[in-house]
Amino acid sequence: MGITSSARPVLITGAGKRIGLALARHFLAQQQPVIISYRTRYAAVDELEQAGAVCLYGDFSSNDGITQFADAVKQHCAGLRAIVHNASAWLAESPDLSPAATLAAMLQIHVNTPYLLNHLLEPLLRGRGHASADIIHFTDYVVERGSDKHIAYAASKAALDNLTRSFARKLAPEVKVNAIAPAMIMFNDHDDAQYRQEALNKSLMKIAPGEQEIIALVDYLLSSQYVTGRTHAVDGGRPLR
Repeated sequence: MGITSSARPVLITGAGKRIGLALARHFLAQQQPVIISYRTRYAAVDELEQAGAVCLYGDFSSNDGITQFADAVKQHCAGLRAIVHNASAWLAESPDLSPAATLAAMLQIHVNTPYLLNHLLEPLLRGRGHASADIIHFTDYVVERGSDKHIAYAASKAALDNLTRSFARKLAPEVKVNAIAPAMIMFNDHDDAQYRQEALNKSLMKIAPGEQEIIALVDYLLSSQYVTGRTHAVDGGRPLR
């Protein structure tokens, strides 16, 4: 199923699993056209394609790959309703990789990719009127507190957090730009009981709420005519522990 020339899809990067996948399913269920990027062709990507999403391979490890992906998006639509920057990597400092390489990898996916895509796809977001389009950056709870084991990751997400405010200034009032900073939204299947309990104890709310919590916030941000340039924490009250 293709996208009609008049449609304005939501673009979600890294939507092959977890929150990105949940968002893609949510929008498709609402008959909202969706374009996703994937680097690994998970079975869920085939599922999304069968449900009507346009699924485009994207290699964001180089700036040329980012540009090629943006060109592919432009071939499928003349306008975008939103860009949801969900693509991410969680790389720890390790003896197996130099600090310089670790930092470069984290900056590439969390800073260069959204920065370049926002610029390259800006014409597809503009021209539809006041607050008619959105950009959402997924940052992280660790932006506030730092991380001794994921230093480059935390720094790159902090840079993305700052990009939120800069692009909000640049693109207003046509495009709203916000960030979502989650912590412990959902577990991985391989997480053991001890890890799960330790993670739950770090928040006031003592639960892993699941992807619906993020979906509800994204829906709110897209429907707002006023909220822009803000970071919205979804962390169960962790800073208050």
